[in-house]
Amino acid sequence: MALQPWRTGKVIRIENETADTKKFWIEIPEIASFDFTPGQFITLDLPIHEKPNKRWRSYSIASWPDGTNVVELVIVLAEFGAGTKYLFENVQVGSELVLRGPQGVFTLKEPLENDIYLICTGTGIAPFRSMIHHVKNHNIPFKNIYLVFGCRTQSTLLYYDEFKKLNEEIPNFHYIPTLSREQWEGKSGYVHPIYEALCNERQPANFFLCGWKGMIDEARKRITDMGYDKKAVHVEIYG
Repeated sequence: MALQPWRTGKVIRIENETADTKKFWIEIPEIASFDFTPGQFITLDLPIHEKPNKRWRSYSIASWPDGTNVVELVIVLAEFGAGTKYLFENVQVGSELVLRGPQGVFTLKEPLENDIYLICTGTGIAPFRSMIHHVKNHNIPFKNIYLVFGCRTQSTLLYYDEFKKLNEEIPNFHYIPTLSREQWEGKSGYVHPIYEALCNERQPANFFLCGWKGMIDEARKRITDMGYDKKAVHVEIYG
């Protein structure tokens, strides 16, 4: 895959999604349409260090290909993260950001013949949001898609109302949010027992894991311990 050139994007909209998470919409004026495959990411070159490789921060694209030159990112403020600190404190509507992309191979491969498990925590939901809307918009056939989304509390569930609506609109799409530090009407606990229960018959499946390394390492081990081939597990690690 050819490396994309660096371009200048312009922030055209910013919204708070939760207390520590913001959504950024970036327009890329020099191209008419930003074409990408759902699940890919862009890299920002932020003015936070003298060395280029210490300025680069990559974020999965939360929007889906729609023929425009605008992408949406959803970013959580990391406690000791120089990149997110800069984005939250210095970037405003009208700010310019140097970016490159799309990049990455964390994408769905058609035909979607097996059950698909999208397992994520926090802003790891971004690439899955892109995938699900793309599947819906293009009527791509699939067997079952399970989105297992782990958060601490209901106030940190990103795009909650949107996914509830998609759960009602898309046959065989199953939205399963689970909270680790709060009791509510939905699932409570961690993501791992949920997909293990769903896979109790060891039916053919593909697994996509996105989020923090600890969750991904444990999920990968549990999935292969269930008897699934490691080639059926695809990962995108944050942090």
